[in-house]
Amino acid sequence: DVQLVESGGGSVQVGGSLRLSCVASGDTISRYCMGWFRQIPDKEREGVASIDSDGSTTVADSVKGRFNVSRDDSKYTTYLHMTNLRPEDTGTYYCAAGLEDGGPWCDTSSPSFSDGMEYWGKGTQVTV
Repeated sequence: DVQLVESGGGSVQVGGSLRLSCVASGDTISRYCMGWFRQIPDKEREGVASIDSDGSTTVADSVKGRFNVSRDDSKYTTYLHMTNLRPEDTGTYYCAAGLEDGGPWCDTSSPSFSDGMEYWGKGTQVTV
């Protein structure tokens, strides 16, 4: 099993930046699709960013140009870099991991993006 722990959340002013980190334990993440999701009150959970084992990334349209994702497998860590934060970005951010199977699901635009995730962190709160 893989355990995921997010950190880096907090309160930030409009226009500010945060970097969220997700540290994995229990298995190497090199074969995993890593994703970031967020839960905003009264809205459905949204897939924010993805990064596959090759380092290819996608981000949701709602954050395009402001957020990006990276990973350092040697540190078992995935990052979500958030800039130009807006009040509507307020919510709980979750890291997730799913073993890649060659399918095209590791993409925020894929309807299977969330279903492909096997492991989830407990989340970190971001308030703008």
